[in-house]
Amino acid sequence: MDFIAKDRKFHWTNHIENKMRYYSLSKQRIRRVLKSPDRKEFGIAPNTIAIMQTVGTKKRPTEIWLMYQDVQSKKENLINMISAWRYPGTSPRGKFPEIPEDTLLELERLKQDINERKTS
Repeated sequence: MDFIAKDRKFHWTNHIENKMRYYSLSKQRIRRVLKSPDRKEFGIAPNTIAIMQTVGTKKRPTEIWLMYQDVQSKKENLINMISAWRYPGTSPRGKFPEIPEDTLLELERLKQDINERKTS
C-alpha cells in the first residue's frame, strides 16, 4: 500500500502493545500486515480500518488482524495503531470478528482522548 511513506509516523497505543505481547507479535510483523494485507474492511470503531493477513498452515489457518486509524492533517501525518490480535481459523468476510471487551473499552478511551485533544 502506498500510504506507508517514510515520513509517516506510528503511534502505538498501550492496548496494541499489550496485545502484541500476548499474541507474540512484533512491530515489524504488524508493519508487514499493514504493508500487504489480504483483506481490508471498515473497523468497528469510528474512522478506523481493519485489515487482516492469513498466516498459519492449511490444516491450522489463522489470521492476524490489525485495527488502525489513518490521521492526515496539517499538523499530523501518522497512523494510530489501535489493536492487533490473532483470529483462530478464517474469519467470515464482511462480518466483524468477535472483539474482546478490553479492546472495546480501550477504543472508547482512545476516542475520548482524541476528542479532548481536538477541543484543547
